[in-house]
Amino acid sequence: MRNYTALGLIFPNMHDDAIRDCTAVRSFGSLPFGGRYRLIDFVLSSMVNAGIIKVGVLTKSHYQSLMDHLGSGKAWDLSRKNEGLYFLPPLSNSDAKYQGRISSLADVMTFLHRSKEKLVVLSDCHMVSSIDYSAMIRAHEESGAEITMAYRRGVVPPLADIPQIQVDGTGRVTDMLLGRMSAEEALYGTGIYVVRKDWLMRVVNEAVARNQYHFERDILQGRLHEIALYGYEVPEWMMPIYSLESYYQANLQLLDAEVRRQLFPKSRPVYTKLRDCAPAQYGLHAKVENSLVADGAHIEGTVRNSIVFRGVTVGRDSVLEDCVVMQDVTVDRHCSLRCVMADKNALFREGRTLQGFDSYPVYIKKNAVV
Repeated sequence: MRNYTALGLIFPNMHDDAIRDCTAVRSFGSLPFGGRYRLIDFVLSSMVNAGIIKVGVLTKSHYQSLMDHLGSGKAWDLSRKNEGLYFLPPLSNSDAKYQGRISSLADVMTFLHRSKEKLVVLSDCHMVSSIDYSAMIRAHEESGAEITMAYRRGVVPPLADIPQIQVDGTGRVTDMLLGRMSAEEALYGTGIYVVRKDWLMRVVNEAVARNQYHFERDILQGRLHEIALYGYEVPEWMMPIYSLESYYQANLQLLDAEVRRQLFPKSRPVYTKLRDCAPAQYGLHAKVENSLVADGAHIEGTVRNSIVFRGVTVGRDSVLEDCVVMQDVTVDRHCSLRCVMADKNALFREGRTLQGFDSYPVYIKKNAVV
């Protein structure tokens, strides 16, 4: 059922600097995940599952891969005559744009002004989860807040400007800290907000007029005692991605059946771009243990505790262990790979041996030949 009260805005380039090796040719939101998905799939699917059918994607740079993946939005039922999926590229090349969200939001004022929805859901793509946005929107409306921020309890991810907050008994945010604080557990923001549209447009225009460009510091922290800012503790399971190591570990966590159950609930499916491929093929000498193998893969060797994406070829007598091998990677015969993350279209020639560690995986860039 359509949610007539809210529209969605997604920031796929936030936190690009956290994984520069992987985001050199793509946005953070288009990072491959789990054998067939992209990180933006989880945010976009959660919005669609909540009945949000007007979604804008505020791109910054390297968004060709993202546009190819999302297309017209058909896979998410967003290819519509009215509303649907909108790409909102920047109007300027200012580096200030993704130090925060203010300049990006200022660029889409016309889009917001023409929208009839009263609420805006803002979201980054660095949290892998299946969030019930409907529950968060209801909590926002019941509290009477101007803005509601989603938060969780745990060790704060080492990302720049992740807000650490304190809330009172009513859920109102009473204090906010920004910057890389201690590694102790705390309440921290997830980059997800529900905002009143009229309030958002007003404060963004005021911030631009004052030459302020950081959403959390200049609007939330700077006006903390002037605005009705409430917190919403996300009950769903979440995986933060903040580095190459956390990205690698997040993929391998999908080998846990309980993680898959929580990330892919039947009531909130995760949609993605379809690619019509033949089923995975296994040769006579293939051995696969505790791994996820996507369609279109061809396995002749041994695969253990690994994530194998679509179209991957593993040659005879090759061994992959604790690896994340992305789309269309080719591993020739007699190779041995352990704790390796191989980006799309990489080629491992015959007899290659590479070994990393769980805390320090070896990353092979896109189109590389080893």
